Amino acid sequence: MESSVIELRFALDTFYFLMSGVLVMWMAAGFAMLEAGLVRSKNTTEILTKNIALYAIACTMYLLIGYNIMYVDNVEGGFLPSFGALIGTQAEGADHSLESDFFFQVVFVATAMSIVSGAVAERMKLWAFLAFTVVLTGVIYPIEGYWTWGGGFLSAAGFSDFAGSGIVHMAGAAAALAAVLLLGARKGKYGKNGEVYPIPGSNMPLATLGTFILWMGWFGFNGGSQLLVSDVENSTAVGQIFVNTNAAAAAGAIAALLVTKITWGKADLTMVLNGALAGLVAITADPLSPSPLFSVLVGALGGALVVFSIVAFDKVKIDDPVGAISVHGVCGLFGLLVVPFSNSEATFGTQLYGAAVIFGFVFVASAIVWAVLKATMGIRVGEEEEMNGMDMHDCGVDAYPEFVTVRPN
Repeated sequence: MESSVIELRFALDTFYFLMSGVLVMWMAAGFAMLEAGLVRSKNTTEILTKNIALYAIACTMYLLIGYNIMYVDNVEGGFLPSFGALIGTQAEGADHSLESDFFFQVVFVATAMSIVSGAVAERMKLWAFLAFTVVLTGVIYPIEGYWTWGGGFLSAAGFSDFAGSGIVHMAGAAAALAAVLLLGARKGKYGKNGEVYPIPGSNMPLATLGTFILWMGWFGFNGGSQLLVSDVENSTAVGQIFVNTNAAAAAGAIAALLVTKITWGKADLTMVLNGALAGLVAITADPLSPSPLFSVLVGALGGALVVFSIVAFDKVKIDDPVGAISVHGVCGLFGLLVVPFSNSEATFGTQLYGAAVIFGFVFVASAIVWAVLKATMGIRVGEEEEMNGMDMHDCGVDAYPEFVTVRPN
């Protein structure tokens, strides 16, 4: 009987892990729809191509080397991973299958890379972006992932990041910021005297759909990070995580709505969408410890913060078409720093230290890779290609051919 109960719990936890991974995989669709809605119609096919290609590359690179670097045969509390081999055997005493663990982890890698996609939209070369994807998902992310979730030195220091406000979201934003600084702004975005000229997205229904998909997928992102669901304690914890995650997202959207109304006298939909995502990113650092009311506060502060952050980046001419650096970077850092308010095991010093290490490593490593790509193959399309749109330059297919002027052969 005892053996049967153990096997049943193993099967249940494995299934929960897999279904949580499926929800996180669905976030890839959310990023694709959000980004496609927030870019101009002439760049839609290219942004969709980037999103499906980056997911495929991330899955392949993490299978070949990334998972090995992050989790296999590493020293507890170490700095350098062992670069061990994924041998495919079940760890002794594990609560779920090794394959389900890999699947859940691989979709997180793709999420980090999706953040970069939106920030560099409308002016980066497709193949330069995909070349960087190989390096980030195969090497950069797994190394900083080992330092934290893989049992490395940040984990040993007591750094706390439950589901990845820093490890996934801030890391993706760091890589994006390094790219944007080398890439430059889109043509016509900023004036000579510091004027900011908004470039509206092409499809607000699509952007809204993408946000709802991401909101839904986040329940797998945060809920699955509990890792177990087969006993009373863990299943109760999962319920708490779901409630807190949803509360933070809702509060973030409301806060962004109110801030835009008070500031500009209008309800800015793009800011409301980013407000919901900001609340989700902020609560991801610890969606279990806070009460639902405190989660509302965390989400609301994140939703307000992202509005001011997006405006601030525009003032210094850092062009981020979808607000990814603000949502995932600024609010990811905010999420890490509020953990000690609800989790007594975390300290502000350790949280700040962990955030600085993750951001610093990913930013510097990414900047080096982007600089090499810029010096070799180039990372930005020409002015004419940018004017005509990335769809025809990189893909040869318009996303909305009925609404595009016919071009001569």
